[in-house]
Amino acid sequence: MKLEFRNTLISIIVYISVGVGSVLAQDNKLDNILYGAAYYHEYMPYDRLDEDVRLMKEAGVSVVRVGESTWSLFEPREGDFQFAWMDRIIDAFYEAGIKVILGTPTYSIPAWIWHKHPEVLIDYTGGNEAYYGIRQNMDITNPTYLFYSERIIRKMMEHYASHPGIIGFQVDNETLTRGVNNYNYYVSFVNHLKDKYKSLDTLNKVWGLNYWGMNINSWEEVPPRDGITNPGYKLEWERFNRKTVADFLTWQAEIVDEYKRDNQFITHCFMPSVQLIDQRASGEKLDYFAVNVYHGQQDHLTGNEIAFAGDFFRSVKNKNYLITETNAQTIGWNSRSQQPPYPGQLRQNVYAHIGSGANMVGYWHWHSIHYGQETYWKGILSHDLQPNRAYAEMSKTAHELKRIGPMIVNLRKENEVAILFSHDSNDGLNAMPFNGSGGPYQSEPNNVYRNELVAQFHRILYENNVGVDFIFPDNSDWDTYKLIIVPSLYIASDELLEKLKDYIRNGGDVIMQFKSGFCDQNSMVRPELAPGRLREACGFYYQEFSNIGKMSLKDNPFGVEDNTVRDWMEYLILETAEPIAYYDHPYFKEYPAITINDYEKGTLLYEGTWVSDQIQTRILLESLERAGIDHKNHTIKWPVVVKSSINEMGQNLHFYYNYSSVTKDVIHPYKAGLELLNNNKVKSGESLKIDPWGILIVKEK
Repeated sequence: MKLEFRNTLISIIVYISVGVGSVLAQDNKLDNILYGAAYYHEYMPYDRLDEDVRLMKEAGVSVVRVGESTWSLFEPREGDFQFAWMDRIIDAFYEAGIKVILGTPTYSIPAWIWHKHPEVLIDYTGGNEAYYGIRQNMDITNPTYLFYSERIIRKMMEHYASHPGIIGFQVDNETLTRGVNNYNYYVSFVNHLKDKYKSLDTLNKVWGLNYWGMNINSWEEVPPRDGITNPGYKLEWERFNRKTVADFLTWQAEIVDEYKRDNQFITHCFMPSVQLIDQRASGEKLDYFAVNVYHGQQDHLTGNEIAFAGDFFRSVKNKNYLITETNAQTIGWNSRSQQPPYPGQLRQNVYAHIGSGANMVGYWHWHSIHYGQETYWKGILSHDLQPNRAYAEMSKTAHELKRIGPMIVNLRKENEVAILFSHDSNDGLNAMPFNGSGGPYQSEPNNVYRNELVAQFHRILYENNVGVDFIFPDNSDWDTYKLIIVPSLYIASDELLEKLKDYIRNGGDVIMQFKSGFCDQNSMVRPELAPGRLREACGFYYQEFSNIGKMSLKDNPFGVEDNTVRDWMEYLILETAEPIAYYDHPYFKEYPAITINDYEKGTLLYEGTWVSDQIQTRILLESLERAGIDHKNHTIKWPVVVKSSINEMGQNLHFYYNYSSVTKDVIHPYKAGLELLNNNKVKSGESLKIDPWGILIVKEK
């Protein structure tokens, strides 16, 4: 009766309180920046809920994230549901005016599930088995696991959806398939093949299974993933992994959506290892993407990881996103990498996230944990649980956000440069790597596409203060960009290549990297002169390629100190393209390393080799000029970073960051305005001083 009375009372309260002073409108749009931390009172060595709530309220914390790893407390024994302990926590935050994001607890199963149903644990690719004792050790497609997951989600939503203190629900946590290779997962993969390819004749043809006599004559003969060498199989397996995650998150979100109020949002916290997830499919039922971004501190803080994650996830839904986890003090599963932030870095990081489009910054976590694997992954409070330097800096930032937050929430960007990101190309190059150690036979995936090729382009644009979005093969709005960058597009359908050609035909500029257009969507090499359907747009063809060490370009055509290329080169034979650079090599010197071709109204610049950062910088900056992109920040260089956005009032904002330990001067190249943090007027062309690890935000008049 007490529980029924409490839920009835909350239902009455919610009708009174919803929309009154709320940070969320009916369309889940925020009216201020959310700022806070994950909170785990259940981990505390003693009961200090009231003290924590008091400290948070004094600091200006506006949101906490709770509950995502506590299934064992919500259901300590099968069918025994316990919510009173969390009721007390959420009620305390609600009374203090601190908003709550509640997670479904499915990423860490209670011991009784493992003990009763050991089959839910993962059988890994390679023959190893998961053991109990760590989180995320279960097959997320296992029917038993899904049965218990659905039950706990529904029980929690029945209990908590009406609570006026809860503004959103996080489904699961950092979801991946994590190398699952259980028998039921393999059967699901075979069923996926049946649905996609329809017939064994088609499968045998597109995968080329006549090779080595591996053609399949019944679906039961499809081999398991272990031991597979076929690139087409490997590619489809990775696609299926991404689909599995998307299906799982969609399934959870649809359950939550049955119960949540209109002014509550659904989110999931992704990791910035973006090559592992189909973000577009995974986000279909999510109101917000959330991202867990960790990065270097002290002299290793660059802001690059923050910018990459922000640019990527902002682009997927063309919408602002949330940061649900980021560095508070130190991070690490041991004490070997303990580097607390320098003064100012914690505050600077908050505005770095916001400047990229974040509407929330939450730390992992509020308090440091006194036991367990993440003892040294410290929170805002250290193990002594007392206010400290991090708490003071968080409080300063929180009170700033209460004042200026409405002017910097829901920011949008109008970038003219985009990077085309291909999950398939990452997987294709993992299956057939072109660089690294290991010789001509099998080697471990190194995600060179995501971690080095894409990362090089993004890092250089970031350090030269060029705003950038990401686009994807199925995007339809490429024409809003003046310059598209295409890292090695190793896997691509004919339709995608034609789309690229149409973009250039209609006046777009493209920078394209080696290996593009080489394989079709099934990882089959096109049986035509490379680069296949791109030949006319590229203005050349080639029949040979070579791995190389480092070598120089002839006559240093870009005038840089590091005039080197490495790892790969293609023997380009010119047709309509013009050469930009040649190799300084006795045998390769007749083949251009970099070319440019006018193709109808547009231009394609092609890099037939992997160029140094300095060469890439020159190529990018010259391409911006050729594309007619007005790059006001061209005189501002790293370690000063500038990000520009437009707020909901239509005002232009410019965030200036100093990623160094010395004061930096920077000329404000935009219109006159107001510096929001210090409330100082700023003139156009004025020299501004930025403190070490400092931040300025100028709002144009």
